[in-house]
Amino acid sequence: MYDDASFYTFIPSAAPQEDRQTTPKHKRRQSLLKQPNEDSQANERTLDDIGEASTHASQNAGPPKATLNKRAQSYSDFHDAVKAVLDKDRNLKEETENGSYKDIRDDLEFADWYDDLENDLLDASHEEYTDYLQQLDLYSSHLDSLLSDTTNTLDLLTSLSDSFKSVEAQTTTFQKQCDGLTQEQKRLTQLADGITQNLKYYSFLEPVTRRLNAPGAGSLVRSQEFSSMLARLDECLEYMAAHPKHREASTYHSRYRQLMTRGLTLIRGNFVNGLKDISADVSKRIAERQLNDTTMSALLYAKFRVGASELKEVAQEIRKRTVRAPGADAGAESEYLGLMNELYTSYSATRHKLIIPWITKKIRDVAVAPSTSKELVPFARNSISYVREICFYEYNLWREWFEDDDGLYDFLESICEPLYDQLRPRIIHENEILKLCELCTLLQTRYMHDQEDDEPQAANELDFSILIQPALEDAQTRLVFRTQAILRDEIERYKPKPDVLDYPACNRKVSLSGTKSQRPATSGKKVSNAEPTTPMPKTPMIVEGGDSLDGQWGFDTQAAFQGWYPTLRKAIWLLSRIYRLVNSTVFDDLAHQIVHQTTLSLHHASTLIANNRTPADGHLFLIKHLLILKQQIVAFDIEYVVTPDINIDFSGVTNTFYELRERGGFFDPRNLWKRMGGNLLPKVVENMLDAKVELDGRLRGVITDFTNAFADKITGPINETMTAKKGFDPLKAVDQIKGIAEKEVPLLRKKLDEYIDDRRTKETLVSAVQDLVVQNYETFYEKQMQQKNMESGSRRGSKKGKGREDEVWDVDMFEEWAGGVFLVGKVLGRDEEDEDGFSDGGSGRSF
Repeated sequence: MYDDASFYTFIPSAAPQEDRQTTPKHKRRQSLLKQPNEDSQANERTLDDIGEASTHASQNAGPPKATLNKRAQSYSDFHDAVKAVLDKDRNLKEETENGSYKDIRDDLEFADWYDDLENDLLDASHEEYTDYLQQLDLYSSHLDSLLSDTTNTLDLLTSLSDSFKSVEAQTTTFQKQCDGLTQEQKRLTQLADGITQNLKYYSFLEPVTRRLNAPGAGSLVRSQEFSSMLARLDECLEYMAAHPKHREASTYHSRYRQLMTRGLTLIRGNFVNGLKDISADVSKRIAERQLNDTTMSALLYAKFRVGASELKEVAQEIRKRTVRAPGADAGAESEYLGLMNELYTSYSATRHKLIIPWITKKIRDVAVAPSTSKELVPFARNSISYVREICFYEYNLWREWFEDDDGLYDFLESICEPLYDQLRPRIIHENEILKLCELCTLLQTRYMHDQEDDEPQAANELDFSILIQPALEDAQTRLVFRTQAILRDEIERYKPKPDVLDYPACNRKVSLSGTKSQRPATSGKKVSNAEPTTPMPKTPMIVEGGDSLDGQWGFDTQAAFQGWYPTLRKAIWLLSRIYRLVNSTVFDDLAHQIVHQTTLSLHHASTLIANNRTPADGHLFLIKHLLILKQQIVAFDIEYVVTPDINIDFSGVTNTFYELRERGGFFDPRNLWKRMGGNLLPKVVENMLDAKVELDGRLRGVITDFTNAFADKITGPINETMTAKKGFDPLKAVDQIKGIAEKEVPLLRKKLDEYIDDRRTKETLVSAVQDLVVQNYETFYEKQMQQKNMESGSRRGSKKGKGREDEVWDVDMFEEWAGGVFLVGKVLGRDEEDEDGFSDGGSGRSF
């Protein structure tokens, strides 16, 4: 407040600022009692000073000069206070001027006057402080006035704030009331709109009923207005299904259903009438004159394409309603689907009536043609190609009438019936398996979709494999039947002639000149070319039937299979023919049967050869052919899934009746009842059959029989029977073994050369015989050592190195001698010896 310049403009000063600075300060004089006697000049100077001060005070009296400073807000109060102070000073000065020391008459008055003067001077010396105090009082009164005004203002503001709050509360209440009214208005508006919207689904019933039941309603089917009306019916049905609790919702729903059925029935009638008109026009033109193929094709297809797009849009109205929407009636789509199926049936019947006579005539022409009348495969090729072309034409035409393929393949299958009527009897009466295989190959490679192909079938393309699948199944069924017949007649029931069993003479007939060995060794190693061997194919082949495969396979197939047993040749021929032509599961089952029956046939032939020749001939015959069979069936990727061979075992029944008869309770029903839960009933026995396991088992068995026969023959002098005789001489027996071995080993190798061409296989068999001979001798030697120790009372181990001439050789010595006799691996060349790992005394058996 004191910083405001306007405040100081109302406070008078006793003298100007410049006078205050130049006027010397008044110094209080001493008391009159203490003052010395001074001259009158001092008194006069004092009086002059008082007079000047009074004159100066009178000159400054009056209101202050006006200024341009801002006036205080409380100017009236402050002005009154300043005016009162100034009036008081003016009165005091007037009294001072009026009082003159001239009125002093005596010393007493002078003393009074002097006291008064002294007081005035004292007061004059305190004038600044008095002025300051007055200013402070003035300020204090002014501040009190400001505080009072401020308090009044605050009270006024508080009152205004309370008023504002009251107004705000009233305004808020009013706003809430307005909001409530607005919400109520919206609710009522929505309610009114909802009522209008809901009434729309009810009010539509009457006009649509009149339109659909009016005479000539079928003429509106192809208009856009009719499609919009059906769409409105869909909306009404969906609304009634979504609000089942509305009043009379079920009644309106049933009536709308009837109207929808009525509308779709009108579409069905219009579609069928359109088809009849087109069919009648085409049939009339065909009956009027004889048409060639080009004119017939143009008439059958071009005429049907004219109104196809318009009728397609009409049929699509039914198609859209065959799929049930969520919440729709469960029986609605079945009713509409029946209408759509009627469209398919009507179209198929119309096209069938027009096109089947034409197709039947063409198929019969192909059937009586000279080039195809007696041959299955040419007839199938020509007729299927023709029908396939017709099916593609019909597929494209179907796409112009309908959007989906629901009834398409049923219609196309009916078109293929003339083909099946001619092709199926030919397949059934075909006995040549080569022609059946050729037909299956034709159908699979040309018309069937490759399952291993990564590219999927296009959605808008005809899958002709579905249509030709019945023909392929017929051909495969007939092929399987003929395969089983050949398996039964030429393998299972095969009766060999004496010249077929003339082994090893049959092996000598094989031509070995000009051919390179192509038979892989059993161990997978290559063989030497020093000795010519029988060519052995690594892939399935066809041997009979008049096919010339020499150019295909690159070598003479007759030379390759000349030494094979007929049932083995027939088995490989069957497998190569049906391979990849029938279902994999069917092929695996047939392959198991073929391998099983072939194995039994070879075993029977080996028995006959062993009876006519020697057991070694029978064994080697069986070993050779089983090795060939095992190597050949690898190429066919047979899945060896174990299949059960089910038999019925009646042994428990016979044993039960035998026990009852022995115990005397045969006719007691109680005994029969007790045995009922036991062995009285026959049992079903499942023999798990696996052709590969059977083949491996028979191969191991015959190899074991062959090696044991030669080993037992060589070590015959030291067998248990000979050693048990009295007077048995071990040294003599060992000498006999050496003589027999030196005689039999060359015969063994000669016999192996007559049957087996693979050198590694021959050396493996020789090594197996040598191992058995050494094993038998080791058993004999251990028994001799035990007997000798028992007789001498002391146990002595075997001696290593060369023993005395009167002692039996130890095992190491005998094994060393046997290696020099059998010469395993030494017959081979250096290359084979290093490659195959044969060495002196080595054993390389691997079957």
